[in-house]
Amino acid sequence: MQTRRLGRTGPTVSAIGLGCMGMSASYGPPPDPATMVPVLQGAVDLGVTLFDTAEVYGPWTNEHLLGQALAPVRDRVVIATKFGFAVPPEGSEPPTGTSRAAGVDSRPDSIRRAVDGSLRRLRTDRIDLLYQHRVDPSVPIEDVAGTVGDLIAAGKVLHWGLSEAGPATIARAHAVTPLAAVQSEYSLWTRGVETDVLPTLDRLGIALVPFSPLGRGYLTGGMDATTDLAANDLRRQLPRFTPEARAANAPLVAALTSVAARLGATPAQAALAWVLSRGPMIVPIPGSTRLPRIAENTAAADLSLSQADLEAIETALAGLPVTGDRYPEAMERQTGL
Repeated sequence: MQTRRLGRTGPTVSAIGLGCMGMSASYGPPPDPATMVPVLQGAVDLGVTLFDTAEVYGPWTNEHLLGQALAPVRDRVVIATKFGFAVPPEGSEPPTGTSRAAGVDSRPDSIRRAVDGSLRRLRTDRIDLLYQHRVDPSVPIEDVAGTVGDLIAAGKVLHWGLSEAGPATIARAHAVTPLAAVQSEYSLWTRGVETDVLPTLDRLGIALVPFSPLGRGYLTGGMDATTDLAANDLRRQLPRFTPEARAANAPLVAALTSVAARLGATPAQAALAWVLSRGPMIVPIPGSTRLPRIAENTAAADLSLSQADLEAIETALAGLPVTGDRYPEAMERQTGL
């Protein structure tokens, strides 16, 4: 597995990481945690070293899962987790609906309490990479950065980042406590960060960690308008995943599939290789609950796209507008973009 560095001073990690949310939440009934332990450990054997979780995934259960699975290989991996949603104390009644319905809370005391809970659940003495999950408009980002800086000084956190933050917020936070990474959605059908977030990251020497680099599964070619989504699947709430939007976006997947076939790759591998090509400090974190799919995704790190290949992808996708917003309006307002 090739490696990349998260920012100028961040850790070196596998070029492709693993998003772990779907192992515990959001995409239908979660798998039995016992079946996910060997999947996570198998990912380590494949060379994956960056694992992404959050206290709100479950809530709490995803961090417990990673703590159990990665304890035997703790010194070989980089664990990223997140604070910032208003999650009640563990053991109390969890928030109803999706995790993103909980509201945001980045008050300093809440950050410190969240970090202590994550350390306990992850069975570790330090968090390698701590993200603010969503910008809290009621708490100045300088206060957030200062609190995390104190946690770094205390040794509880090694590096930190933001998720779904805009360029001004990124610059203000970085000026107080330097950021290693910013996590945002980025893929062939979600390219909003190219306008001003990516240039800001390049200027400041901060890595981009794209979540949903495969369009929440759509860009793999494994979904169409008839695909049945479970009642508790997050994608049921997303405008881009209505049956009508999936049908309208089918030509985009067909074009990607055609380009991938010429490269001797799968659509997922071509999509991930494209993301990797966008900059040397970009580390996508596709999620999966199946080891063969993780093996397929990690192989994309070895897929070298020539300038002609990249131009072919851009040409194939040009003129194919994406139908459907990525989030409904209320969820989009929770981002800092």
